[in-house]
Amino acid sequence: MEIILKAKNIFKNYPGVTALEDVSFNVYKGKVNVLVGENGAGKSTLMKILAGVEKQTSGDMILNNKILDINSTKDAEKNSIGIIHQELNLFPNLTVHENIFMGHEISNYFTINTKKQKEITKNLMRKLNQAIKPDDVVENLRIGQQQIVEIAKALAKNTKILIMDEPSSALSKNEVSVLYSVIEGLKKEGVSIIYISHKLEEIMKIGDIITILRDSKLICEELIEKVNIPWITEKMVGMKNFKSVNIAEPNVGKNVIEANSIFLKKKSSDELILDNVSFNSRAGEILSLYGLMGSGRTELLEVIMGLNNNFEGSIKLENKILKKSSIAARINDGIVLVPEDRQGQGLIQCLSILSNILLSKISRSFKGFYLNSKKETTIVKKSIEYLGIKVSSYNNLITSLSGGNQQKVVVAKALETNPKLLMLDEPTRGIDVGAKQEIFYIMKKLSEKGISIIFVSSEIKEVLAVADRVLVLAKGKITKELKSIEITEDNLVKFSQG
Repeated sequence: MEIILKAKNIFKNYPGVTALEDVSFNVYKGKVNVLVGENGAGKSTLMKILAGVEKQTSGDMILNNKILDINSTKDAEKNSIGIIHQELNLFPNLTVHENIFMGHEISNYFTINTKKQKEITKNLMRKLNQAIKPDDVVENLRIGQQQIVEIAKALAKNTKILIMDEPSSALSKNEVSVLYSVIEGLKKEGVSIIYISHKLEEIMKIGDIITILRDSKLICEELIEKVNIPWITEKMVGMKNFKSVNIAEPNVGKNVIEANSIFLKKKSSDELILDNVSFNSRAGEILSLYGLMGSGRTELLEVIMGLNNNFEGSIKLENKILKKSSIAARINDGIVLVPEDRQGQGLIQCLSILSNILLSKISRSFKGFYLNSKKETTIVKKSIEYLGIKVSSYNNLITSLSGGNQQKVVVAKALETNPKLLMLDEPTRGIDVGAKQEIFYIMKKLSEKGISIIFVSSEIKEVLAVADRVLVLAKGKITKELKSIEITEDNLVKFSQG
């Protein structure tokens, strides 16, 4: 196999922390080069260096036996290196074709050739088997559709080495199948794929070579055909012993939330997003909402959270009817949501880790003209320890953390509201196997304290591992309630088809 790109002896140092320590990474031509490791292992940092987003402290990058000097994303693009980031990098107020051609517009002298851009966008969406239109505004698309736009944006450039950082994390099963077929097509054209994913079954299916990082260091490189999932897990996490998720039988109490006959229409039509949905969630219970993309899972959480008040029906919290009101009022009532889009809705990028954790607590616990820095520090240290957040300093920017640790900060912020009902929308998206175990363990501990937990997950195995009860949704309706031994993969798949 031909090595087209080699990162050799790469070091990357930040103040107080080494993100990469003497890491070498080979990219083989026309292959899917899988890169795995726990959150904080250095995967995203290495990819940012290859893509020109970051500059290595030392070490060389060699493309076709020539040393590269990449100082920007433009330099990377000139060398046919492109990246699809784990977090969406789109302009929400612009159209699909404007996003795809941002920075490399097709122009006729002094004007942009929008007709040509739309034509190419249509062809890209046809190739990706998507019904997304060139003039669709990005903010009106679901997360999964926005991820497809990111992929199309990369394909619109003459990319020979394509970095995909968790590209399937927000995609439905059908969209993932499309992604796989696109990858196979790119391989046949000689494109080299660098693929980062925490879905080990996924990388076993599409990968050719696997490279594993742990604690900022290179552990090994091997052919996918020679390894299995237990081997990968052992190399990723070392000799860590994780606590069992199912630490106790659920001790279910009274109803915390009760929704009755919830109807929600789309803004532009009479089509129903939620169609006569009624359910309850009890103290000490972990309730899962399972369904395919477009089933109404996220919209139901948004209605309960007060993000969308254009619904019909009623919601009761501890047998008291809740008025249609603001998100702040819902938080005061004891309801909190960990959103699916942690970058856009869960965090403030320009603030520190400490400030992000305390965002939900300032008005309640820090009254007066001055903030109590000593009290702040005590609270944040407890949160970091409780959730196992890997951080060199809580005063660092939130962007200094890996995706998984950023997710833990969003959870920490939610817990500071002392919720009666904690809702989590895809809480393990982009999180490694070890961090998933930690999130599940935290969910179990919180439910034992009497908190009612509702979570959405696209991963069947997560639902099977954690849920006490499952509501399956399809096309805005609850098609089945599953309990105990009824919670099986077959039932989840069958009833999610509607």
